[in-house]
Amino acid sequence: MKNQSFVTALLLILLSCKQESKIAENQDYSIENLDITTSIYPENMTKVFDAHGGIDHWNQAKTLVFELEKEGGNEKTTTNLKSRKARIEAPDYTIGFNGEAVWISEKDTTAFKSKPEFYYNLMFYFYAMPFVLADDGITYTNVAPLVFEDKSYPGIKVSYDAGVGVSPEDEYLLYYDPETNKMTWLGYTVTYFTNEKSTAWHFIRYSDWQEVNGFQLPKTLEWFEADGFKIGKKKDKVSSFVNVSISKQAPKASLFEKQ
Repeated sequence: MKNQSFVTALLLILLSCKQESKIAENQDYSIENLDITTSIYPENMTKVFDAHGGIDHWNQAKTLVFELEKEGGNEKTTTNLKSRKARIEAPDYTIGFNGEAVWISEKDTTAFKSKPEFYYNLMFYFYAMPFVLADDGITYTNVAPLVFEDKSYPGIKVSYDAGVGVSPEDEYLLYYDPETNKMTWLGYTVTYFTNEKSTAWHFIRYSDWQEVNGFQLPKTLEWFEADGFKIGKKKDKVSSFVNVSISKQAPKASLFEKQ
């Protein structure tokens, strides 16, 4: 009886949490095989996670690898999903994050034009959608649907608590297909480390998915112009991904050190 009372009390506490409830790191919420983990997310967000393989399944993964197709040679990204340590390997440069600092080792000092601190996890965040939107310190808010070509897509706004991540002022808008619950559009702002919120929204369409170890992960991303929240013309830029793998085995720590 005491055990039953404990479980009942715990369920009541968890179910009464607001949408902005956080997941305590390394904490196990599973009790008597009850799916409590997903109950801390809004119902519509959980449906999106489920449509892409499930957040519980994602939380078991430790390594994500993908290649971004580029002229002159693909760019390979390896990420430790638990520590978010990362390594990007391209023909002319290598960028890494060892958990403390971002580094770059260039074969050609003119090859890399952007800031390594900004770029090292940029494509990872776009690629690992929607699962990166389950990170700690996130607040979810329902927003008006996005209408594109006479179809309406329900929306969820994602914002971060102060002090969370490198750019907590960045915001995201996830729009999903009401029939399949799969993510279809991502709106995002970029603050470039200014510590000020941006009012300029950019949009990416997620229309082509590939199955990898039970997950629905992006195959291509299409970039669009936008006027506020109104989608405009499709840009020439299309990001395509190949040689994707995701596993429960953690990568070697040495991979993320400057070599």
